[in-house]
Amino acid sequence: MIHKSEICNILEDYDTTAITIATIGSHTALQILKGARDEQLKNLVICKKGTEEVYRQFAVADELLVVENYKEVLEKEFQEELIERNAVLIPHGSFVEYLSPVRIENELRVPIFGNRTVLEWESDRTKEREWMEHANLRYLRVFKTPADIDRLVIVKFPGAKGGKNYFLASNPDEFKTKIGRPELRLKLNENDAAEFTIQEYVIGTRFYPHYFYSPLKDRVELLSMDIRYESNIDGIARVSHILQDIPTHSQPEPSFVVTGNLPVVVRESLLPRILEMGQRIVEASDQLFSPGLIGPFCIETVCTEDLEFIAFEISARIVAGTNLYINGSPYSQLLYDEPMSTGRRIAVEIKEAIKADSLDSIIY
Repeated sequence: MIHKSEICNILEDYDTTAITIATIGSHTALQILKGARDEQLKNLVICKKGTEEVYRQFAVADELLVVENYKEVLEKEFQEELIERNAVLIPHGSFVEYLSPVRIENELRVPIFGNRTVLEWESDRTKEREWMEHANLRYLRVFKTPADIDRLVIVKFPGAKGGKNYFLASNPDEFKTKIGRPELRLKLNENDAAEFTIQEYVIGTRFYPHYFYSPLKDRVELLSMDIRYESNIDGIARVSHILQDIPTHSQPEPSFVVTGNLPVVVRESLLPRILEMGQRIVEASDQLFSPGLIGPFCIETVCTEDLEFIAFEISARIVAGTNLYINGSPYSQLLYDEPMSTGRRIAVEIKEAIKADSLDSIIY
């Protein structure tokens, strides 16, 4: 992994009066770009050829760099170009997926907002469970082998692919049948390994609280919250009464590809537990991989009918559900007098770090 001292050496040559907020054109880029502009910081978006019209249409980018493939960002000349612009990269789900956590950790010399060490803990499900356990959160049971399945489970594949190819199974035979589907066999052959996680599936409401940890203020903020809309599982729910009359073998297989996000607020009596979860995750991160989490993160949870929160994933960067709140949420409105999206909150933290001459405390 690139040592932080190397990034700090690069930062020392930056003109902090001309910092450029940069990100890849996908996921939460529009929000990040607008947030930078709202805080009078220059911004830049890196677009894959054919997608640049989105950023021209909404006119929130000061500069567009067009690439044939996002992997070009890792090329030495491209990185040097970003460094010359005093760029600070903002990671998001697509950013991590397209460039890969390993290559970001080991090859990307451009300063990144946050702690790049967290990518190892976010992308490795074993480490992620260790993190949740260290934070004393209740989390979903994980089965080591398909033979252990004795209840409803969801089978997940690695990477930030928005739930693609996930499936449900309730016993070893059902798992064997579904893992043998042609599209999954192709995926496994490409990876040359059967990489998957078998996770208990608990019925309940799925809440995705969006937090922000500021090391400058040593404060965990709850900025917003969402529920994901998934295809085709949410579509099936609308016609469940019709499907009851269709033979089992003819019924559609549920899929969990995220297609959008829905705004939500929880019962106020549940907020203490949600805030406590965020605080515990931050404290555990500092103990496991100091300085731990910096900036935005999300704990993906399910709330049972007994009003118990069970965690199943941690997203250690800005998540797409925050796009609902470009003009702020009911929670951020209680914290700030101006419309505060997560994208803008990132820009605010960078500005405050520049003012305090402590940019290196929030960037790696």
